[in-house]
Amino acid sequence: MVYHNAGASVWLSLALSPFLAASPALARTVGPRDPVPDGFHAAPYYPTPYGGWLDSWKDAYTKAEALVSQMTLAEKTNITSGTGIFMGPCVGNTGSIDRLGFPQLCFQDSALGVASADNVTAFPPGITTGATWDKSLMYARAVAIGKEFRGKGTNVHLGPTVGPLGRKPLGGRNWEGFGADPVLQAKAAALHIQGVQEQGIIATIKHYIGNEQEMYRMYNPLQPGYSANIDDRTLHELYLWPFAEAVHAGVGAVMTAYNAVNGSASSQHSHLINGILKDELGFQGMVMSDWLSHISGVDSALAGLDMNMPGDTNIPLFGFSLWQYELTRSVLNGSVPVDRLNDMATRVVATWYQMNQDKDHPRPNFSSNTRDRDGLLYPAALLSPVGQVNWFVNVQDDHAQIARQVAQDAITLLKNEDNALPLSGSSKITVFGTDAQVNSDGPNACLNRACNKGTLGMGWGSGVADYPYFDDPISAIKKRVSDVEFHNSDSFPLIFDTPADDEIAVVFISSDAGENSFTVEGNHGDRDSAKLAAWHNGDQLVQRAAAKFKTVIVVVHTVGPLILEPWIDLPSVKAVLFAHLPGQEAGESLTNVLFGDVSPSGHLPYSITKSATDYPDSIANLRGFALGQVQDTYSEGLYIDYRYLNKQSTPPRFAFGHGLSYTTFSFTNATITPVTTPLSLIPPARQPKGSTPSYSTALPPASEAYYPDNFTPIWRYLYSWLHKPEADSAHAIGAAGTKKYDYPDGYSTEQKPGPAAGGAEGGNPALWDVAWEVSVVVTNTGKEHKGKASVQAYVQFPEGIPYDTPTVQLRDFEKTGELAPGESETVKVVLTRKDVSVWDVELQNWVLPGAATEAANKGYTVWIGEGSDRLFLACRTEGGSCEEGLEGPGA
Repeated sequence: MVYHNAGASVWLSLALSPFLAASPALARTVGPRDPVPDGFHAAPYYPTPYGGWLDSWKDAYTKAEALVSQMTLAEKTNITSGTGIFMGPCVGNTGSIDRLGFPQLCFQDSALGVASADNVTAFPPGITTGATWDKSLMYARAVAIGKEFRGKGTNVHLGPTVGPLGRKPLGGRNWEGFGADPVLQAKAAALHIQGVQEQGIIATIKHYIGNEQEMYRMYNPLQPGYSANIDDRTLHELYLWPFAEAVHAGVGAVMTAYNAVNGSASSQHSHLINGILKDELGFQGMVMSDWLSHISGVDSALAGLDMNMPGDTNIPLFGFSLWQYELTRSVLNGSVPVDRLNDMATRVVATWYQMNQDKDHPRPNFSSNTRDRDGLLYPAALLSPVGQVNWFVNVQDDHAQIARQVAQDAITLLKNEDNALPLSGSSKITVFGTDAQVNSDGPNACLNRACNKGTLGMGWGSGVADYPYFDDPISAIKKRVSDVEFHNSDSFPLIFDTPADDEIAVVFISSDAGENSFTVEGNHGDRDSAKLAAWHNGDQLVQRAAAKFKTVIVVVHTVGPLILEPWIDLPSVKAVLFAHLPGQEAGESLTNVLFGDVSPSGHLPYSITKSATDYPDSIANLRGFALGQVQDTYSEGLYIDYRYLNKQSTPPRFAFGHGLSYTTFSFTNATITPVTTPLSLIPPARQPKGSTPSYSTALPPASEAYYPDNFTPIWRYLYSWLHKPEADSAHAIGAAGTKKYDYPDGYSTEQKPGPAAGGAEGGNPALWDVAWEVSVVVTNTGKEHKGKASVQAYVQFPEGIPYDTPTVQLRDFEKTGELAPGESETVKVVLTRKDVSVWDVELQNWVLPGAATEAANKGYTVWIGEGSDRLFLACRTEGGSCEEGLEGPGA
């Protein structure tokens, strides 16, 4: 299963010969690992590239070099690892260096707000944010999140999430990301990183990479985590794309995934971390493990991991670590080179400086472990001192308004027959479904939201935050309508009088998912039990209501797509709203749309199929138990979501990008303008790497690892020191050089110049050169309602190129402001060099296939529309013409 096209490289070889002659050598693939299928390889790439060679991080690295040069061995290992789970106020806490003024760093979930803390905002999660298709809202939400993380005194925000990408509709954590497309994910993530890091908080892009299902993801003593088997081109053009954009945006941290990729665990995958992330993408920050996913000591260090979180081994709470004191030992005995540890410590410190956290950065004022004022300082310790752990700092400010705006503008109108919406408020409304009202036990009654009781505002797991309050739909509806009858049940009443013709039923249904750490109603993180059906017999509830009422409005709170076929075509089901996961502002955000205060402007961040089998098995189904390593092979390659449906000419029920409004829009007067000309076949040659910090590589003295005199350790707390006999013994081995570590195949200590595809943060800087700019005039052509239009730009590659490419691929999007009837706005979208390139696996570079072939003389087509199936305007790069009134290739 190799997906590269060798013919394409032959076709390019003559044209590229001047470039190839100067290209630095790359590490090539090695044989497949049993039982990983043939063709999928985890190639070795050593050593770890030094950080600091880019001007954008130069000042931070200069400061970091000065600080790290003063550190002892144990101090360096102390700041590259957590001190143990539940061993401090935050979900992750590093060691500190008090004598040098370097603090303990606080790592805190989640991607939608400050987790396990009071007086914070529970924002709508990523999938809801993606459904807005609104860059300004994506950024505003990120700024607010960053301010709250800073206000609570954290250092590292464990978000945003772009892995999973959303390949599998049943995937448990898809809702944490922004949608099932690499560009939607990438642009939202880049804006999130920008907004958060402008507040002085280190953002973390996660989970790197291939974490597309929850079950069997984790390594344990009995079974390795599943292997996501991904070919090189698919990796670059789909799953790596948002990570590359995140690095280009200057993200400070990357979190590896639990699973393996092509047979090698993500936390010790030298090709992914050293080769792609740190060399090809030029990542300058720190790479951390996901919690308890660290499975090796020396190997992970050599493979490029910089931070072990939370510090423990796979089985925590015994005071054991693969780093901390063990990393100290490994450096002393010569197993881990001194320069690797120096680079690890420098990356951590440089990231701290890069976000200006050395300047009046607040310390944690909350505890993840208790809501009481006083509590255990180290809850996991056998005996812990007690002190004040919570100061109850309120950081919410006016962020509820932003949260409500995101929730409102994400609401996606899928169907609206006979103009059933908006509601007038004059008719009696009967509301059905427990999803309409907040959990009667309280919005935070279930640990990590691991239940589906009441209105579903977020999924479950580590990616949650506590609700400060919950504005539920039924309360908001009752504020609007005097005649409301509510049945707080998921079963239709056995006896129900025939309603009046003008009486309206609003039925609430839901579908939940989350992290594999919890099982909810038989679903092990992924929707393995409920599948794509509504929970709590929601389909039957809609059917029963539709049998009684002449007008039924269905409101869906869901983590992802559902199969709607049991009721979508019923005559009385007039309107369907996907409200996604609204966070704390579920009520007013919904009623604003239901009653026409605003037109719905959300669009689907994924496709909704008519059947789960509309996708191939590799996408539609979860991987089940296997003896040994579970294999999840990405045999569909580039063809996920709308890409696959287009290829198979399978019409979805509702397409990726689909969304209706109470008004209509026209897209006219389009123009396409070349910006960067001419465009060469491959990007221009990269600049060489700049200088990096320089330290002594001499073996440090054993005394730098000794426990301090008269020190009393706290049991289970993880320290970086060794007892004197241990340190002396390890140093003797290292000094003698008589015992050599069994280094991995392909191991080297010689720094590489870097691949041709690299050169800056995110890759070759020319990849972000704007190739074409398209402008279009959007006009509200309706008569009654204001509304916002979503302008989506998809690229269609030229015919005749020797690369298999999807029919159309999203490349940019913009959302208009609220337009009054008759009002217009000019919208611009852009295509970069990367947007019109493909990854060539032989050349190991991005290639512009439309630049040098007669078969491709027609050039690229940029399709503009309101969804992947509603593309009605085409601009062609060859000739620069635009045409309206077309039927797009995805229709």
